[in-house]
Amino acid sequence: MNIGALYQIYQQHPVISTDSRNCPPGSLFFALKGESFNGNHFADKALAAGCSYAVVDDPSIRSDDRHILVDDVLQTLQQLAAHHRRTLHTPVIAITGTNGKTTTKELVAAVLATKYHLLYTSGNLNNHIGVPLTLLRLRPEHEIAAIEMGANHPGEISALCRIAQPDYGIITNVGLAHLEGFGSFEGVIQTKGELYDYLRETKGKIFIHRDNPHLKSIAAGLEQIAYGESPAPTDASRIQTQPTNLSPNERFTAGKIQTQPSQPENNKPFVSGRVQCAHPLLSIEWENAEAHYSVSTQLVGTYNLWNVLAAISVGLYFNVPAQDINRAISEYQPSNNRSQRQKTAHNELIIDAYNANPSSMEAALSNFASLPVTPKAVILGDMLELGAECLRLHAEIVKQLDRYAFEKVFLCGNNFSSICSEYQCFPDIKALSRHLSSHQLRGHFILIKGSHGIHLEKIIDFL
Repeated sequence: MNIGALYQIYQQHPVISTDSRNCPPGSLFFALKGESFNGNHFADKALAAGCSYAVVDDPSIRSDDRHILVDDVLQTLQQLAAHHRRTLHTPVIAITGTNGKTTTKELVAAVLATKYHLLYTSGNLNNHIGVPLTLLRLRPEHEIAAIEMGANHPGEISALCRIAQPDYGIITNVGLAHLEGFGSFEGVIQTKGELYDYLRETKGKIFIHRDNPHLKSIAAGLEQIAYGESPAPTDASRIQTQPTNLSPNERFTAGKIQTQPSQPENNKPFVSGRVQCAHPLLSIEWENAEAHYSVSTQLVGTYNLWNVLAAISVGLYFNVPAQDINRAISEYQPSNNRSQRQKTAHNELIIDAYNANPSSMEAALSNFASLPVTPKAVILGDMLELGAECLRLHAEIVKQLDRYAFEKVFLCGNNFSSICSEYQCFPDIKALSRHLSSHQLRGHFILIKGSHGIHLEKIIDFL
C-alpha cells in the first residue's frame, strides 16, 4: 500500500499503537521489530484488542483483511509521519545537543504553552521511532511543535530532520558522548550539525548560544537568533522584579504566527543573561532590548543557564510576554532524575542520573563543588558508550574528584572500578545498594550522577 492510501486510513484512525498491550479502539497498530521481538507476531493480538488495522511486513502472517502489508514497517511509519507533517504545515522547532536537550525542550514547551496550543516530545521519545510517533500526534489545532532529536551515530539527525522537517533549530551544545557511535568529538559536532545543515538547505533559522565556539564554527550561512552571557548589571540598571509586557502583537497575521525580528540592529544578542544565584536552586538575571528581568527556577546547576536562555529566546521570538516566560520557567519542575533537588528524611540530594558523559559530569561536579554546603558526598556511576577512550575519560573524572576533595565519594560500575583505587568502588548497583543499606549516610548533601544504564536511581531509597 502506498503512503497516500495509508494516510487516508490514518486520517480515519489517527491513534497509533506499537504495543499490542495498549491498543485503543480504532487505532492503527504498527508491527515494529527489535532485537528481541517481532511485532508481526502480535498483529492479530492487536486487532483483537481493538485496533482497526495492523501494518505488517511479513507476508506469511497476513490472514486478515485488516492486515496492511508494506515492505518495511519502520520505514512506513517514518514516511507516514513525514507526509502528515507536510500536510499540516505546523511550525516545528527541532532541539538536539549533547547535554540539556530534554531540559531545554521541556522549558521551551512550558514557555510556548502559555500562549499557543503546542505539541512537544513526550519524555525521551527522541529517536527514529519516537520522532515519527510524536509527529503522528500532530493535529490541525496545534500551532507549534517542539521536537527533541537524539542520536548516537552519524546521519541520524539528518534522517530525523527529513521526517520532522523543522523550521527552527536549537543545538544546546556539543560534547564527548556516544563516542562508540560517533568515533570522535569531531564526529559529535558533525552529527549534531546535521540540524544546521538541514536548516541551511531549507532556509530555516536557529537559536544559538553565541558564546559557544563549536556552534559558531558550523553556523555560517544561517539566520541566527542569539543568546549569550551578560556582564553583572550596574547600579543604574538593576533588575526589574515586575517585568513589563512586550509590545502587544496579535498572535496571528494572515494566518501566520507573528515573530520578533531575529536579531537587534546593534548586533547584540537577542537575549543575554547571567547567574544570579545557584544555591540551592538556580536564579538568573536576563535582558533583551526592552528591559532587565529576573527569574528563580527549580533547576539545579549553573549549567542550566543556557537551557533557560534558549527557552527565553524562543518565547520572545514568538511574542510570549516576558512575565509569562518568567512564570513558566519558575513553575517548571524537572523530572526523570534530571537536575532534581530532593530532600529526604536524612539527606539533601541532587539527582542527575538519567544521563552522563564527560562534559556533563565535569559540569555537575564543578557546580556541586561551588555550593556553600557541607558535608558533601558524591555518588557517580559509569559513563557509557564512550568507546576506546572510555577508561581514560573515567580517569579524568577521578582526577577532578581529587581536586575537589569531597568528604565522601562512591563510584559505581566496571569502568570506575577498573581505574580507581583511592575511592570506594562498586562493580554494580546491587553492590553499592548493599553498602549504603549497611553504612547509612546521614546529614549529607549528595550529588548522584551517572548514565541511565547504571540505574543509580535505585539507591535513593537508601539515602
